[in-house]
Amino acid sequence: MGQPDPCPALAGSGHPRTARAIGNVTIVEEMALSQEDKPCTHCTVWQIARESGIPRSSVHRIIKTDLQLKCLKKSNAQTLTSANKQARMTRARQLMQKYPKAMVNFIFFTDEKVFTVAAPTNSQNDWFYVHSGTRKKDVAENRLLQRRPTFNKSVMVSVGVLKLGCTSIHFVEPGVKVNGEYYRNNLLAQKLLPDMRRLSQDEFFCVSTGRRPGTWSTRHHHVPGAADT
Repeated sequence: MGQPDPCPALAGSGHPRTARAIGNVTIVEEMALSQEDKPCTHCTVWQIARESGIPRSSVHRIIKTDLQLKCLKKSNAQTLTSANKQARMTRARQLMQKYPKAMVNFIFFTDEKVFTVAAPTNSQNDWFYVHSGTRKKDVAENRLLQRRPTFNKSVMVSVGVLKLGCTSIHFVEPGVKVNGEYYRNNLLAQKLLPDMRRLSQDEFFCVSTGRRPGTWSTRHHHVPGAADT
């Protein structure tokens, strides 16, 4: 105990690596990373192990130890077409040309979002035990069936954001259609504008409302030197 090993291991001694050999590391790297000219062509650990014949545990060690890669989870994002990107670029340039740089901090962007109100479910938990010999048709419906409504309840919220902060989250009454009149007289005048005046200390600010029926793309309040829209 505590005595030095009389036969220390020498570099390169021992059984040579087989699963994590240089050739396998190269194969795993090519399959784990997407090709430069072909995005989203990477393979999962299961696919790499199945197609290359390398054990799955060895694939994990190659990715983590030899290649020193880390795994990131994909995020949901809106799909933008070429027309969408060009329209956003055009409108952004119009805003930059219309308002000076000093007003960037005081431009509010408002939008509405519909959220589905539904309890999260996990199909992995939809299992239950019965006595052996029990037939499925003899089980009570409230135990056997996982019911869901045809149309889930939803709620619409509206919020305005700018570089200096954001407004409170305002809920739209259920069943109300958000048209130009409702947006101007209710959401904007009674809910969003008071928050905007508070955040800007009632000095000046600009409101970008987007394209809605009966509304202009951009409205402003107390903006010195800007043409009224």
